[in-house]
Amino acid sequence: MPVVMEGALADLGAWKTDHCSLVKALEVVGTRSALLILREACYGTTRFGGFAGRVGITDRAAAQQLRRLTEAGLLAKRPYREDGGRTRDEYVLTDMGRDLFPVIVALMQWGDRYLQDGTAPLHYVDHETGVPVHVELRSETGDTLELEQVGVRRNPAWRAPKQARQPETAP
Repeated sequence: MPVVMEGALADLGAWKTDHCSLVKALEVVGTRSALLILREACYGTTRFGGFAGRVGITDRAAAQQLRRLTEAGLLAKRPYREDGGRTRDEYVLTDMGRDLFPVIVALMQWGDRYLQDGTAPLHYVDHETGVPVHVELRSETGDTLELEQVGVRRNPAWRAPKQARQPETAP
């Protein structure tokens, strides 16, 4: 059973997903290389060569993706210089980028469960206690929720952005 679509949303044919936040998010992080670069940034990779090498992409692809993620606000450039070298930039997660860590862990958990041969290659744990960590859907009161327990309703505070007027063309 799917989530419960509430109110006017129950009739899926009566509304459009024009302003879907998932679509907007995928425009930023919806490629393999974007997610893998973010994974590597979470692991502590900061240098250009580290990203390209660990993700297994060309330098050109790494440069393009690092630029996109930086322009989107998920990574920030920070200058560094090794002894005798020129100043270069390294890439560090911003708060916006750090907020994607649960998404990355959730995708890895899903891959562990459905795409591995019964054994996960990595365990995410509380560094202090060693207790395994996992991502799950919870209500604000702390209750764990399954798909069928979730409702989707319109947010009364949200307003569609006003569309820019198109300049009139002369006949």
